[in-house]
Amino acid sequence: MNLYFSTILAVLLLVSCGDQPEKLNVLEELNRTIREGVEIDSTPRVTGIGGIFFISDDPKASKEWYAQNLGLKVNEWGSSFESRNVNRPEEINYLQWSPFEKGSEYLVTSNKEFMINYRVHDLDGLLVKLKANGVIILDEVATYDYGKFVQIMDNEGNKIELWEPIDLVFTAMG
Repeated sequence: MNLYFSTILAVLLLVSCGDQPEKLNVLEELNRTIREGVEIDSTPRVTGIGGIFFISDDPKASKEWYAQNLGLKVNEWGSSFESRNVNRPEEINYLQWSPFEKGSEYLVTSNKEFMINYRVHDLDGLLVKLKANGVIILDEVATYDYGKFVQIMDNEGNKIELWEPIDLVFTAMG
């Protein structure tokens, strides 16, 4: 059933954004997956790093320094890194790097001046497990065009963000 809904979601996204060749490539891959009966692991879990966020005295200067000295392509949010999904090499995944102004509400409640965003598969299923294990859930799931987010606390009081991405949205944006 998850594959069915994922396929429908991907088709809806493709119809609404992106170049025609990109749409065809993704649709072809979805059709191949369905035809060949490729088994998709649907276990709720972390699948990688989705972002690295940290406090900076001057986020604008930090972004400029990283652009000038390390070649990061920066925008108002920081910098995005692309990678390929090892299990589906045709799929592009994204990691966001972002400095935040000191005092930013985004990192409040953490014991550290940084937060790691983890990419997850099946955020809702993972939340059931986390709640059963007594993990502190800091907010409600927030849903956007590019995925679902929720913030939790680890056992040492570090704020963690979980993200179930919809990478096709970023790919379509270029």
